[in-house]
Amino acid sequence: MYRFLLIFFLLYGGIHAYAFWKIKSAFSPGAFVSVLLITVMILMVLAPLLIRVSERNHFESAAWMLSLVGYAWMGLLFLFFCISLFFDVYRLVVLLAGLIWKEDTAPFVFSARQIILFPLILAVGIYVYGMFEARSIKVERLVIKTDKMCTQKGSLRLVQISDVHIGLMTDTDSISRMLNVVRNAKPDLLISTGDLVDGQINSIQKVLPLLQDIKPRLGKYAITGNHEFYAGISAAQEFTEKAGFVMLRGDGITIDGSINIAGIDDPAGRPAGQYRPVVESKLLETLPVQHFTLLLKHQPIVDRNSLNQFDLQLSGHTHKGQIFPFSLITRWYFPLHAGSFRLSDLSSLHVSRGTGTWGPPIRFLAPPEVTIIDIIPSNKSGKSH
Repeated sequence: MYRFLLIFFLLYGGIHAYAFWKIKSAFSPGAFVSVLLITVMILMVLAPLLIRVSERNHFESAAWMLSLVGYAWMGLLFLFFCISLFFDVYRLVVLLAGLIWKEDTAPFVFSARQIILFPLILAVGIYVYGMFEARSIKVERLVIKTDKMCTQKGSLRLVQISDVHIGLMTDTDSISRMLNVVRNAKPDLLISTGDLVDGQINSIQKVLPLLQDIKPRLGKYAITGNHEFYAGISAAQEFTEKAGFVMLRGDGITIDGSINIAGIDDPAGRPAGQYRPVVESKLLETLPVQHFTLLLKHQPIVDRNSLNQFDLQLSGHTHKGQIFPFSLITRWYFPLHAGSFRLSDLSSLHVSRGTGTWGPPIRFLAPPEVTIIDIIPSNKSGKSH
């Protein structure tokens, strides 16, 4: 956690320094404006930490205001930074071309002000679009045929939500929209693959009745994500269970005599000693091999020792980067980034893009996802929902 914070603040602070340099180059502000700008930027760099501290000390109005401003700033600054880098590369290429071919390339070079204003305008436009994309849930459908499903019971329909990040900035409308998609799918099981909650639990009680109202035939199951530990695992687990979910933390269970579900704790709990360690392959060995086995892990990391002991692993965490081009970084870190993957002859993985947002309340080229998974006997077409 501390290593993550150090890297985050170094990178985020570096982006602010870059933006400050661009502003200085374009507008040459005086000493007073420069000091004011530096002060604002320092506040924005520290905003994610200040939000957490304010929330934990029950200054919810201050935390909400900081969230509103700080995360909007974060999203806009990231977009500006990426677009501005592109303009800088373009400018460098044009200047180098002029030197190589000894031509005057001045007409093709943007001025210092243009090279800050154009990226800013584009960043604002993408941000506005991203607010709408974040509200447009896409349904992903998977059909899995298996000879492990009891034919007398027909098929099973699972719905996966992931990375909802219920917190200070979550409104009841967004949760209602998500749950309407879930409700319309008529699932037998609802699965949450971590990061259901994001902030202090006392600020999100308003959505509890909405979650409690969803009652699939075979129940609701959840695992921890990293944010359950950041929010406080005891309170996060209590909230999740009040919402009607059974929390699987290194546990396995057989449901309806037809499907096994195993849940693994997210390793974010290790530094605080709150992680429930389990040897994944040993846990899976305890479950009846004749049933379809569902493995729930927040991060899309595959334990090769467990291959062929589960039929389908469901994960999330990556958000598919949430805001392009950040997805290029998350794809490098998590090669199994988003979508479905065949891991072996018997085991598959599906990685959700996530249903909510973290930080900036936008998505760009990574729409939110609710996943509908129909598990059907291999000699049946499956029941209709």
